[in-house]
Amino acid sequence: MKLHEALNIDLNEINREIKNLVTHDKDVPKKSQLAQSILELTGSGGKRLRPLMVIVGSRFGLRPAGRRTLQLSAAAEFIHVASLIHDDIIDNAELRRGEPALHIKTGILSAVHIGNYMSARIIELLSKYTGDKDRYVHDLSSVATSQLCLGEYQQLEHAFDYDLTLEQYLEKSRNKTALLMATCLRVGALSAESSTETAQLLYDFGEALGMSFQIQDDILDFTQSADVLGKPAGSDLRHGQVTLPVLFALEDAELAPVIRRIGPGSSPADIEQVLELVRASDALTRSEAVSQDYLARAAAIVEQLSSFPAHADLNILLEYFAGRDR
Repeated sequence: MKLHEALNIDLNEINREIKNLVTHDKDVPKKSQLAQSILELTGSGGKRLRPLMVIVGSRFGLRPAGRRTLQLSAAAEFIHVASLIHDDIIDNAELRRGEPALHIKTGILSAVHIGNYMSARIIELLSKYTGDKDRYVHDLSSVATSQLCLGEYQQLEHAFDYDLTLEQYLEKSRNKTALLMATCLRVGALSAESSTETAQLLYDFGEALGMSFQIQDDILDFTQSADVLGKPAGSDLRHGQVTLPVLFALEDAELAPVIRRIGPGSSPADIEQVLELVRASDALTRSEAVSQDYLARAAAIVEQLSSFPAHADLNILLEYFAGRDR
């Protein structure tokens, strides 16, 4: 069963709202490269994880989810997709979900403008919510314009930086991945008039899930095939991303010198050697333990929300996150 089916969420409603963000913008011609590229990107697959989290969050409110919640869910996907465009450019990644990345199709300049438009479109959409009780809505635009960009910059700044600390890695992961997931749950809850205490618990739950999600992504780069990943295995290492498995492997005195020799000009054979060495070490097991610790934190928060019927949805999310590497 697919995630949206397990959560009993109509994905078609979300997809229509995502499409409306483009087609209802009178300043963007429907046949333009801008409109067509965004529609192709947002329609190319993906589980709509972040929009689903907005809807799940709304189930902890005092009233049913309405149009605003759907708009927020669409905004969350827009923000996520825009960040992927910029990510692929920064990483010089040629593939996304097994297909050519946007900047490969359109050129870097056009792709940057498309990503920027998507972020700006969200700010425009959310700017109409101006009342005091609507302030939470702008958390999404804040994530889009600051935290995600900061995470992307941190990733770029620390390319091939083998002196990266664990704290720096966790901060980058929080900015790049976890904060958007956390914010999705929180704004979904507040859009349905939940209490601020409940919304904060959902935020903490989403942050813990997001951290586990990013660590699992880092592990998968070492363990999965290119067909499964939709990009070459070892892409993180090739692009200088010092992830948690690499940090743990660097603690091995024999592995560290070999890893530190990897740079922008390293050959595929050198990359494959390091991938094999990391796989043979305890780095992946240790990384998995950290991921599981975040999932345990999330599970503890579910217990605090057990009085809500929707806590069952949080358990479904937990099961999905715990099993996505299997």
